[in-house]
Amino acid sequence: MSVRNMLKTLKFFCFALLLSLCAPPNALWAQIAPTAPAADDSKSAADHNPDHNPKAAQDSDEPEEDWSTPSLPKGVLRPSAPLQVELDDDDPAFTREYLSVQWRIGDPIHLFVIKPKGVKKPPVILHLFSYPSETDRFFDDDACTFLTKDGFAAVGFVSALTGHRYHDRPMREWFISELQEALATSAHDVQMILNYLATRDDLDMNRVGMFGDGSGATIAILASAVDPRLKVLDLIDPWGDWPDWLAKSTLVPESERADYLKPEFLKKVAPLDPVQWLPKLKAQKVRLQEVMDVKVTPSSARERIDAAAPPTIHLVRYDDRKSFMKDAVADGKALDWLKQQVKSGEAQKYVVNSESKEPRNFGGTKSDR
Repeated sequence: MSVRNMLKTLKFFCFALLLSLCAPPNALWAQIAPTAPAADDSKSAADHNPDHNPKAAQDSDEPEEDWSTPSLPKGVLRPSAPLQVELDDDDPAFTREYLSVQWRIGDPIHLFVIKPKGVKKPPVILHLFSYPSETDRFFDDDACTFLTKDGFAAVGFVSALTGHRYHDRPMREWFISELQEALATSAHDVQMILNYLATRDDLDMNRVGMFGDGSGATIAILASAVDPRLKVLDLIDPWGDWPDWLAKSTLVPESERADYLKPEFLKKVAPLDPVQWLPKLKAQKVRLQEVMDVKVTPSSARERIDAAAPPTIHLVRYDDRKSFMKDAVADGKALDWLKQQVKSGEAQKYVVNSESKEPRNFGGTKSDR
């Protein structure tokens, strides 16, 4: 890849991360939160194809999906046949499949499977960015070249109630108001996506990692706590510790905050708190990155998340967003740690230069935690 294209890729990846790290003020949030799209002819073939029958995904007489747990019992969700919307084989570096997969009525998921050329069965990394996000980044050729660099397949999608998956609902219902549903169904989606990927013969499903930030990191924690197929996690600023997070997060509109602090709401989301599930992670290697001036997750909630993490976790703190972009993202190294761990299958020591000078001691040293 040329220097110019590499710079474009880095700018794209940095911009995507900054969008996740810099949540908008809540006065503006209500204006820009995803809204139910008007019915028109601009929807993708994945949403219109008459052969992609949503009723085939889950019959009404089957067991209901349990939103109180990230666990997904066998047979609760029955997938319909995946629909290939587009296959792009024109780039010399990668092949991009744009698929629609579905296991719930009215909820087709746009799934991107991007493979490096010249690698027979590449290891796999799932990418789940924080709410709000879209799948547009996976159409960017430079981004796909970056994601598949060093022989990795990239699998991209968005969480429930996000992007194209937000539709046919009243405006008052969104990711936070339906937090139990959003988290549980997305954790189930990760397991169903792994099931689908395992049916293919072109991926190394013994070497699978997941990158997640914000709500995507939370969902990765929930999925990894119940599914050992995720061998490595790379997490940035996960949401969690729900009573404190909902009380103080900058993402929660003040006009709605009181509703989310009611006992009945907190009771619903309590079983999906990553503080509860972090000690049960099945991933063999986990890196937790925290950007200290990002306030979407309050500092008090972050401390409880850190305290719940297993002692083997690789904890890295950055004083601010500038140091995070400089030390974790610049020069194309954003995914280096994750790729090293997935590819090797063994723990590798990986040191960055921008941890807080006086981090709280959660066990272990700055370089090995």
